[in-house]
Amino acid sequence: MDNKTQAMGGFDPNKTMVGGAPSMKTQAMPADSLAGSLNRTMAVPPPQLGLQFTITPSREATMANGPAREQFLLEINAQQEPGLPGMVTSGTRTPVNLCLVVDRSGSMEGAPLEYAKEACRLVVDLLSPDDILSIVVFDEVVEVLMPPQRVTNREAIKAGISQLQPGYTTNLSDGLTLGAQQIAAVADPGRAQRLVVLTDGDPTAGIKDYQSLVSLAGDIRARGVSITFLGFGPDYNEEILAGMAKRAGGSYHYVSQPQQIPVLFRDELAKLMSTQMTGAKFSLKVARWTELRGVTGVSLASGQREIEVELSDLERGSTLQILVDLEFTNHPLGHYRVAAGRLSYSEPLTGQTETKDVDFIMEFTAEAARYGAQVNPKVSAAHQVATVSRAVEKTMLGLKTQAITMAAAMQDLQKTQALLVSQGRTKDAQEVTLAMQAIQRGDKGGAEKTLMGAVVNLDQGKKPGT
Repeated sequence: MDNKTQAMGGFDPNKTMVGGAPSMKTQAMPADSLAGSLNRTMAVPPPQLGLQFTITPSREATMANGPAREQFLLEINAQQEPGLPGMVTSGTRTPVNLCLVVDRSGSMEGAPLEYAKEACRLVVDLLSPDDILSIVVFDEVVEVLMPPQRVTNREAIKAGISQLQPGYTTNLSDGLTLGAQQIAAVADPGRAQRLVVLTDGDPTAGIKDYQSLVSLAGDIRARGVSITFLGFGPDYNEEILAGMAKRAGGSYHYVSQPQQIPVLFRDELAKLMSTQMTGAKFSLKVARWTELRGVTGVSLASGQREIEVELSDLERGSTLQILVDLEFTNHPLGHYRVAAGRLSYSEPLTGQTETKDVDFIMEFTAEAARYGAQVNPKVSAAHQVATVSRAVEKTMLGLKTQAITMAAAMQDLQKTQALLVSQGRTKDAQEVTLAMQAIQRGDKGGAEKTLMGAVVNLDQGKKPGT
């Protein structure tokens, strides 16, 4: 595997072989994977870094010389090590370079700020001397509460955190910028680098508009730093935080009660310590006679034939699923590479950047029994999950604009919850349950914020481990 990331233009999806199985020189699956049972998956031999890549087509063959549409499921699995679920084997924990970015605006005064302090102190206790921690606080003024340092003198660090006092307004953008500077001051490719941001309000100072804030998150991500956003209370803008989270490769959570803050800090730290893939990008070009109809988490323009999408960080035991939807208007008989993909990513335990070419192969046949075969159940399930994401988004928008009633929203969410449970997406189903409970309490805003978290996770294509 080449350790240098290559340019997207370096591969051609139109280099195909008609009438037989293509050469496997640059392909990501063994030659014999073009034949076999419906449920067979095209598998890439796993690299030494513990990531496993598989490609599963919706069918082994599709109709030639006529309209056809098929999906491919690309999965990236960060394998769970032997042992009890949720436990990390000794000696394999990923070292971290973590910056906590904490909102201390006036609305955080009281219990929220006290629980935020408790959460920061908890992080200090959970880190080791091999980890690097920094803390930035912001209101209208942005300050470094603790510059980046190894966690050796825990009591001194916790004493400094305890002195934190509330301020006034909310300068989120400068808080992010200063936090990223702390990470960069001791940048180390052998560490998982993350900002964990807690805020309870709309940006009222610094950069305020949606697109500029999302671009800022993307710029930080491009420097190898992912961002987790924790939105507390009823007044923050969930669309801004979710938009930044999608671009930043981290995650987004709604914190409805202040006592949840330490729990979420702890959970995010646990995931960070088991990170196996960071800074990942997936590029795709479709070949001639092929139209691109959909890719997980991507909004396509009409006629678009090439995409590049940033993927979320991947923790041990979790899987990223990318569904690629392709249409063939009038494709000739034979085996063809219908699209060429490329994955690039970093592995924090080694500090190496890896690149993997991924070929999407489809056989075109005139045999009705083959192109009319049942769709692979795994691909069908992934397609249903992608559909659920849009359904949740529609329900959320309906609530926000009052285009649907609370009762109608409950009916929609009950269907969504049942489908997620049937597909084994228990954590996403729990988010929908929390949203329904908020609706029953008359808390429409809380329901919208909770559903936003489900949409972000589904659009990232991440399936957490159990």
